[in-house]
Amino acid sequence: MTHAVLSEEIPYTVEARPDTGLFNAKLGIWLFLASEVMLFGAFFSSYIMLRVGATEWPSGLLSVPMGTFNTFLLASSTITVVMAWFSLRLGDFSKFKLYQGVTVLLAVAFLVVKGFEYRDKLTHYWVRLADGTELTGHIEGRPFNWSTATLHDPAFGLTEIVFHPDAGHAHAAKGEATEAAPVATHHSLKLPVSQIERLESFGPWHNTFLALYFTMTGLHVLHVMGGALVLAYFWGPGSRMWKTDPRRFVNRVEVSGLFWHFVDLVWIFLFPTLYLI
Repeated sequence: MTHAVLSEEIPYTVEARPDTGLFNAKLGIWLFLASEVMLFGAFFSSYIMLRVGATEWPSGLLSVPMGTFNTFLLASSTITVVMAWFSLRLGDFSKFKLYQGVTVLLAVAFLVVKGFEYRDKLTHYWVRLADGTELTGHIEGRPFNWSTATLHDPAFGLTEIVFHPDAGHAHAAKGEATEAAPVATHHSLKLPVSQIERLESFGPWHNTFLALYFTMTGLHVLHVMGGALVLAYFWGPGSRMWKTDPRRFVNRVEVSGLFWHFVDLVWIFLFPTLYLI
């Protein structure tokens, strides 16, 4: 007995479903974004609870100009991604390629700026000396993510480090400047390794704020990378569908644009929460 195999196309890839008024991919992306809202909502809720319960909260650890510039990049990319989709609706494939390409470049620029921000944190140090003096600043040469163990490792053979303290961020144990650590100076200091009790970069382990900063922005960076890869695919090899099934291609570009709008919206909340408040 033979069985006939019916080959049918998947319904509602172009036309809207009668029950929702949306085609399949658009319905799927809205359901996915609902789960994403819950994910980021949990992190923002955690941030609020930890900040409200904290007796002290650090400020001035992030670069507002860099954060502002990244906000401008993502806001601009939101416009260009809409223009890319609208160009397809008008049947102008060349303008789609232009706007989609600009969107991808803006996403890459955002990631580059964020990379510089992360590196700045991992080359920025807090030091506590044996006499109780505490300083923040940079080690000459800007080594990446050193720790106390690294500093005292015999393999490095370090006897002293040249430290450039931040202005106003150095203080002694009793509020008095010491000979080893003058307050509010940009002059370099030679600190004997034997006198350094603890050395720590401004990574997520340093305090609660930085742990939240790296976790929340790191998760957002993963979304930016994923969204940029999808946009780049539709700009490149995926754009071949324009010749074979243009309506479905327009739908796919619209769905990827909705995800990109969500990525931008999350940053609009992250920027003031972490950088300004």
